[in-house]
Amino acid sequence: MEEKKNFKVFSGTKSRYLAEKICTHLGCKLGNLSITKFSDGEFEVCFEESIRGVDVFLVQSTFPNADNLMELLLMIDAAKRASARTINAVVPYFGWARQDRKSKPRVSIAAKLVADMLSVAGIARLITMDLHADQEQGFFNVPVDHLYASSVLLPYIQSLKLDNMVIATPDVGGSKRASTYSKYLNCPLVLCNKTRKKANEVANMEIIGDVKDANVILVDDMVDTAGTITKAADLMKQNGANSIRAIASHCVMSGPANERIQASAIEEMVFTDSIPYTGGCKKVKQLSIAELLATTIRCVEDNQSISKQYLI
Repeated sequence: MEEKKNFKVFSGTKSRYLAEKICTHLGCKLGNLSITKFSDGEFEVCFEESIRGVDVFLVQSTFPNADNLMELLLMIDAAKRASARTINAVVPYFGWARQDRKSKPRVSIAAKLVADMLSVAGIARLITMDLHADQEQGFFNVPVDHLYASSVLLPYIQSLKLDNMVIATPDVGGSKRASTYSKYLNCPLVLCNKTRKKANEVANMEIIGDVKDANVILVDDMVDTAGTITKAADLMKQNGANSIRAIASHCVMSGPANERIQASAIEEMVFTDSIPYTGGCKKVKQLSIAELLATTIRCVEDNQSISKQYLI
């Protein structure tokens, strides 16, 4: 495919693996960008080719550590100062999204702060996937193309051809997502209700629904320390489930997550590649969203609707 000349794709350090796959689907080369690191931890971003009058797409998920967000901000600023026509941030995983409200007195709303930082830096559009809460799109004063991993995950679930399949959510907060999956797949829905002692630590959990002899698919937006999803899986196994698989959009997998997944009743843990995975757990499988993002970039560039991207 002939390379289009009116847009270019660039990547931050930790999302290059995904940007390269996106460019393969677009039939273009990944743009040349350098990031120079200094001994004190500071770094400098430089576009090594002209982007004057070009629509620039910057691929960078903002997962920990904060350098990934700072890289993206500097990329945006450099593109603005290099006279790019438009600057489009492609952020498959939007970090800090869980801090979207004041859950207790005197805390920050980090999701809104990060949205403001990206807007002030100079983005014209955000392309992201499976925000922690849909309403976070309203934190931005620029267009947001909010994609759903379901367009990648649902075909995979269907390919398993499981009998007596049940869709479950490890958290009542994810009931809307799980309900949508169960309706699309025409199978029962089971909920888990949990209470927490503190962040990342589940105190108690109970199952709402029947999982006896069922092949359970646990659905979530992200897995961080894996405490909730493994506790749900083990509880379902104790309640007679035949098999348990889990799918989630974002592979955060911090702290003891790998050990917990490996030791749990979960047979397979499926993520997208919005975040790179290097944890080494043999149960983890990643499905690529590169084609989904490439098609969205093409639609944006050609002023076409992205509605066809949505299965549900």
